[in-house]
Amino acid sequence: MHIVMATSEAIPFAKTGGLADVVGTLPLELVKLGHHCSVFLPAYACVKEVLQASRSENRHWSISEGVAEITIDHAGMACTAKIHRVRFDPHGVDFYLVDQPMFFDRQGLYGDSSGTFGDNSGRFCFFSRVVVEAIEKLGLAIDIIHCHDWQTGLIPAYHRTRTHNWNWYHHAASVMTIHNMAYQGRFWGPDMALTGLDGRYFNWQQMEFFGDLNLLKTGLVFSDMLTTVSPTYAKEIQTPASGCGLDGVLRARADRLIGIVNGVDYGVWDPSVDEHLTMKYTVENWREGKGVCKRQLQESLGLPMRPEVPMIGIISRFAEQKGWDLIIQLMHWWVDHQDVQWVILGSGEERYSTPLAQLQARRPDRIALQSRFSDSLAHRIEAAADLFLMPSQYEPCGLNQLYSLRYGTLPVVRATGGLADTIADATIERMSERTATGFSFVDYSPEALADATLRALTIFRESPNKWGEIVETGMRQDWSWKRSAEAMLDVYRRAREFAAMEGRL
Repeated sequence: MHIVMATSEAIPFAKTGGLADVVGTLPLELVKLGHHCSVFLPAYACVKEVLQASRSENRHWSISEGVAEITIDHAGMACTAKIHRVRFDPHGVDFYLVDQPMFFDRQGLYGDSSGTFGDNSGRFCFFSRVVVEAIEKLGLAIDIIHCHDWQTGLIPAYHRTRTHNWNWYHHAASVMTIHNMAYQGRFWGPDMALTGLDGRYFNWQQMEFFGDLNLLKTGLVFSDMLTTVSPTYAKEIQTPASGCGLDGVLRARADRLIGIVNGVDYGVWDPSVDEHLTMKYTVENWREGKGVCKRQLQESLGLPMRPEVPMIGIISRFAEQKGWDLIIQLMHWWVDHQDVQWVILGSGEERYSTPLAQLQARRPDRIALQSRFSDSLAHRIEAAADLFLMPSQYEPCGLNQLYSLRYGTLPVVRATGGLADTIADATIERMSERTATGFSFVDYSPEALADATLRALTIFRESPNKWGEIVETGMRQDWSWKRSAEAMLDVYRRAREFAAMEGRL
């Protein structure tokens, strides 16, 4: 099959979250399985910087500028985009970059320090319109158009309604992936004019949402198949509590909705090959390897070099979703009474960064706070820590708990979304069966987080052999992208079956 993905971000070009990891990695796995993949992405300023760096670093990329030029009537104004193609030579994935400086040549993807961009509706309506026309103009013979999140939600609508009746519409099926229901691309109703679609589609069953244009809803309604990033999240978003107002739409299409857990790139996130670590290690020598990595991290962050003290790692945005109210309350309770070290890497909202900084100032011997992003430090924290906290309010998939498993760092998670699907709580039964991989809790409360973390610390301090069994079970887990890619191929086949049944193929 030839799969085309449309996305607003993808590594190594542009990233704000897990979406970029998925779209940057899944195509490579699909190619390994014998398929052809192309990816459409806006040519942001950061994308152009990556391309410029690639030239000086002699990366194995073939860059062809201006392979197509597309002009769109954008609310009465002619807007032109140039399409550049970048091919990763060792992999055979084509990235098509939509270059329109007025919309995309900015430092931020969706906003800057002043907030979100006020023209995001126009930016991504334009992007979606260019993608469907560029596929036609480039003569791509495709089988699947795979769209990611609200920024590409219009594409399934163009495909299903045969807007402009491009040839490829008659040969491809559509798939829409929801990475986070909370972000829907909701804009005021008059922005319907920016879509280029007939106004009759602006109704409560298709594109309208309480008087507004909702681009995620549009994608959900018009796609042949829907996916999200874990089986539990697929169930949760069909409820009023987690559906963000679209649970009814999803329940109506439940037969088309599949949850597939994101994968891990073990070529990057594996302590046996990780170049960021002082000592590489495997499941065979993890105690020695983690001990060396812990001493190095303690020394570099100014923490007392005590190998016996439990180290709790956290790598996260400072945002409400990530459970920081629970974490900060737990730290207040424990900072003077529990002999543990906290290593925190992240940035975000001041209401969380300020109390964390105050806690660090109070006990610099127990808390190391790094309010920034550092990929190298993220790897070193995963290797050095004994526990990794992820008490999220909701978590569609989550990746750090999967990284932690491979690094022998036991996750403490709230049982929601992908966290529930990937971490087996260390109950007495699971420990006896040697199937436990971490610690989880259900209630969203600091008391529940404290109980789960205390269970972990008790085993760490009092039962080192049992602790080792849980660590080794986790390290042997396989959450590779190959598994996810094979599941996605089944979704593609089902999408084509549905499209054929409906007489559109």
